[in-house]
Amino acid sequence: MDPETRDAIVAASYACVARRGLARLSVEDVARDSGVARATIYRYFPGGRDALVAEVVSYEVGRFFGALAEAVYGAPDFATMLEEGIVFARRAIGEHVLLQRTLALEPDRLLPLLSTEAHRVRPIIAAYVLPNLEIEARAGRVRPDVDLRAAADYLARMILSVIGSPGSLDVDDPEAVRAFVATELLGGIAVEA
Repeated sequence: MDPETRDAIVAASYACVARRGLARLSVEDVARDSGVARATIYRYFPGGRDALVAEVVSYEVGRFFGALAEAVYGAPDFATMLEEGIVFARRAIGEHVLLQRTLALEPDRLLPLLSTEAHRVRPIIAAYVLPNLEIEARAGRVRPDVDLRAAADYLARMILSVIGSPGSLDVDDPEAVRAFVATELLGGIAVEA
């Protein structure tokens, strides 16, 4: 299968969702907007409309985490990387017009898909965090009794939780974010300074 055709179908699906919402996404609209036949869409996405919706969500989640990784690249240390990541993620979610509109108008359709994506993304975040934890451990900044893989999984779960719902954390307050990272994320992992 041609990746360009697949990308055109996904882009057209996204545009259709942006215009009409998840509930009104149709294979016919995607076919028209992407310039391919309905049969082609079903060949690439055998699940039809539901597969297109899932792919649009997956595509946007992937773009989001790619931008997040880029935003924290070059952070001077692990704690700062976590702080910058939380701030970036919360702002990006708040500024994502389509996501906010869909959450407001069609939460029953979007939230289950986001939950599915979170389960797929968590191991990816843990894999991203683990090498950073290993660096911290080699530098003596992680307690020696900490299982690094379990700690990376814990951090991935916490990061997803905070990105999705920060609770009382004020991400516009750098001191609050710094304290959250130090106590809630790294408190049981890091060697006390």
